[in-house]
Amino acid sequence: MGVQWRAQSGASSKTFPLLYMQKIVTGIDVGSYHVKVVIASRPDHPRDAPKILGTGYAESRGMKQGYIISIPEVSRSIAAAVAQASKAAQVKVRRAYVGVGGVGLDEAFARGETVVERGDSELTARDIPRVLTAAEHALAPTALLNRRVLHTIPLRYGVDGVRVMGRSPIGLKGVRLSAETLFITCLERHVSDIVTAVEEAGIEVEDIAASPLAASFVALSKTQKRVGCVLANIGSETLSIIVFEDGIPVSVRVFPVGAADITHDIALGLRIPPEEAEQLKQGAVLGSPYPQRKVDDIISRRVSDMFKLVEAQLKKIGKSELLPAGVVLTGGGSTVQSIGDLAKAVLKLPSRVASLSEGVGSKVHLKDGSWAVAYGLTIWGFTQGEDPDNNQTHSGITDALRVLSRWFKKFLP
Repeated sequence: MGVQWRAQSGASSKTFPLLYMQKIVTGIDVGSYHVKVVIASRPDHPRDAPKILGTGYAESRGMKQGYIISIPEVSRSIAAAVAQASKAAQVKVRRAYVGVGGVGLDEAFARGETVVERGDSELTARDIPRVLTAAEHALAPTALLNRRVLHTIPLRYGVDGVRVMGRSPIGLKGVRLSAETLFITCLERHVSDIVTAVEEAGIEVEDIAASPLAASFVALSKTQKRVGCVLANIGSETLSIIVFEDGIPVSVRVFPVGAADITHDIALGLRIPPEEAEQLKQGAVLGSPYPQRKVDDIISRRVSDMFKLVEAQLKKIGKSELLPAGVVLTGGGSTVQSIGDLAKAVLKLPSRVASLSEGVGSKVHLKDGSWAVAYGLTIWGFTQGEDPDNNQTHSGITDALRVLSRWFKKFLP
């Protein structure tokens, strides 16, 4: 079964073959430190990465730990970043795909069950949305209180109480179909605010995606997702993780700590201005009067505490020390010296910093992994997360990942 994107607006639904409809896509990543924008054109081959035409960034204003505290300020930051990218790409940006992250992002799990629709007991594609809807209805009320479901990801199917071996139950025969499902949710107000901020910048929101999922499209390989890994995006004020196994996301979490906390620790520990502490953190100060060992110790303590949060989550889902592809680091904080070694020491897993590979013919080289979300959103726009083995995309999301979106207009005030 190929994976399709379903956009839901009111009572109707429609499948959009976006890979063939759109030639240019814009991705907007609204982070706590920077707003980053990537404009890309459709690749010549569906398995290739999109060609980057232009990028832009601006300092984030009106944000705290990934959520909005001032819509007008955020809107101005978005407009500035888009204008820069638009000028570089020589393209007028009218619509964009937007990442949603921050501490409001969370996960929820539920099991749903439904009766097979056909009289001959054969499962069809019509049964899949029904069982996923049943799973959503089975969520605890608190899981959806003031929240919206961004993505619905079936982890395992069962037919008459027997687990389905393989990705799809379609074609099997049985009376009852069940699905154990991961829901990626976000605070409803945050989604509404971010859509409003983008639209006040004069840009129509085509769709939204969870930022960790968008980043995984360009920061992880298909093999890493299949054997098991964790992608850790270290932002300015948040640390987000997404865990993959057998090619699908099995956990998503965001912690309210980030690279800015490392800077603050250095500033307090050495009694220096934050600007100087930031340079020390990046190893950009030559002939520093401060003992390097003390700087390293301060960084080590904070980073170790951050990865202990990741370790606790991996233990919670039973994946501690059990992800062969290890931890892949991305985001602006991934450039901190020795962070890979610290991740390896705490998590007892292989560790590496993500390298982003731009599409053939790209006009721009992405400096580091902090661009993963914005670039990943362009892939999301072209493919809606479809499986590369179906000649649909570069992303690596497998047949089991059926992404169900709540169309953005439902989030508007």
